[in-house]
Amino acid sequence: MKISLVAVSLAVVFSAPTLSFAQSSQPLTRAQVRAEMVQLEHAGYNPARMNPRTYPADIQSAEMRVAQENAAYGASTEGSSQVGVK
Repeated sequence: MKISLVAVSLAVVFSAPTLSFAQSSQPLTRAQVRAEMVQLEHAGYNPARMNPRTYPADIQSAEMRVAQENAAYGASTEGSSQVGVK
């Protein structure tokens, strides 16, 4: 009896930190969801012509295009000079 009580107590103690971080990120606002939908539509996704057989592939390809477009807005990785090279 004592062993099972100790086991349950340890399980509760070790799971408490995990459960406390479950909602660490803020939920999306309506404007953020709308902006994401607009980005997906610009990438070629049209929710009005959703086909249940091709839906996962359609949305995933549109999300991939949006991710590539968003990555293109970052800092340039091409260097303009070389230091110490003659």
